[in-house]
Amino acid sequence: MRSPSDHGDRGSATVWAATSATLLCLVFAAVLALGQVAAARPRAAAAAARAARAAADSALAGAETACGLARRVAEAQGAGLTRCHVAGEIADLTAEARAGPYAVLARARAGPSDAAVP
Repeated sequence: MRSPSDHGDRGSATVWAATSATLLCLVFAAVLALGQVAAARPRAAAAAARAARAAADSALAGAETACGLARRVAEAQGAGLTRCHVAGEIADLTAEARAGPYAVLARARAGPSDAAVP
């Protein structure tokens, strides 16, 4: 026969199991978010580098033309251009790649190797 004090522990394993499952889901969600950011980082870096080279190649046509080309190149790589500055033959820009609710920024600079740095 059970004593009245034994009834207080009924269902406590269910509470612990539900709490543990919730915590595991939170950890899993955090790992997935980190994976998204880790995958977006190289995409942003590659888009920034390619867009900077494109802008530097067309720098003599003017900053507006060079930045327009850089924007199209970055968008073709799945990123956006957040900043573009062309001084002489040197292009300096920042590209942004989205990964869910996160944004990853990458900066790149391109130009001739003998050009003076402003």
